[in-house]
Amino acid sequence: MSAKEFHSLQVAEVVAETDEARSIRFAVPPDLESVFRFRAGQHLTLRADIGGQDVRRNYSLCVAPDDGALMVTVKQIAGGAFSNWVARELKAGDRLDVMPPHGSFTIDFDPSRAARYVAFAGGSGITPIMSLIRTALKTEPRSRFTLFYGNRDASSVIFLEQLAGLKDRYLGRFDLYHFLSEEEGDVDLLNGMLDRETCEQAIEAFVDSPAEVDAWFVCGPGPMMDAAEAAMLDRGVAPDRIHIERFTAGRPSAALAAEMAQLQQQASGLQMSVTIDGRTRKVAFDGTNILDSARASGLPAPFACKAGVCATCRARVTAGEVSMAARYGLTDEEIDAGYVLTCQSVPKGDGVAVDYDA
Repeated sequence: MSAKEFHSLQVAEVVAETDEARSIRFAVPPDLESVFRFRAGQHLTLRADIGGQDVRRNYSLCVAPDDGALMVTVKQIAGGAFSNWVARELKAGDRLDVMPPHGSFTIDFDPSRAARYVAFAGGSGITPIMSLIRTALKTEPRSRFTLFYGNRDASSVIFLEQLAGLKDRYLGRFDLYHFLSEEEGDVDLLNGMLDRETCEQAIEAFVDSPAEVDAWFVCGPGPMMDAAEAAMLDRGVAPDRIHIERFTAGRPSAALAAEMAQLQQQASGLQMSVTIDGRTRKVAFDGTNILDSARASGLPAPFACKAGVCATCRARVTAGEVSMAARYGLTDEEIDAGYVLTCQSVPKGDGVAVDYDA
């Protein structure tokens, strides 16, 4: 059974977290429990037929692995086909196609560790970080976690009550700071967006010895993530201690776009070997990318975002060489091991082989 195969799961519950966010809890039958085991910080790819269109989206799990639940959170966005469909139509008892958990926004937790963790979250970026917080505090009794969470106002804070409950339950181990851009409180530092200056001030005020923090987690809007990362690096945090989860990818530079367009033209018609579900077939590169070429030939190559973020289309290059535009969804270790995001990859010459099963 492929780890990238969709399974039909029943929706057990739809929970309104805020006016704009819904959490979906799935009922997992006993025979699929091992398939849907996950690590804190991972996400699910969901698929639905919406108006006759095959629509796929990635949503992060918001629970800890030992919470006994499979649950993701969907924030409604303007023009969002999937998120608006969830808000208007999805209900308990419906079924959704769900891919097994994946993603590398995670670390290994150890009950014997006394670690220090810090996270920056913005809006729905709290979802995977909520999973990490719950797991760290429960799994590592001597570890501490600090969360800086930015939102528009109190009514838009996803998991407001759950976070308050965690703070009460783990006194002295979980520090929570809400930053609101459109609602003023008593502390000036907490009024406003998590921009570069605010991130720097938050670290200065609330984090002792930033370079000694074991792991930093960042998820939210692009500008917030860039600001938080820059603030950390300026304070001596090692890059390998910074973990970033991106929901969207920025536009490629003009130079990179031109380079990839030239490579696509040069590679058009080249033959590739593609392995998926235990079978290897020859595929002609169609001038777009390896993923679309494989699917155009009839192969069920998996995908979701097609933007280099989710890593659903990850495959290992077993022969030849490819060029990859965006790589947000891969770790340095995965790249060193030969993995690429096929939605962003173009063969460089004949003899390329990729394996989706690896």
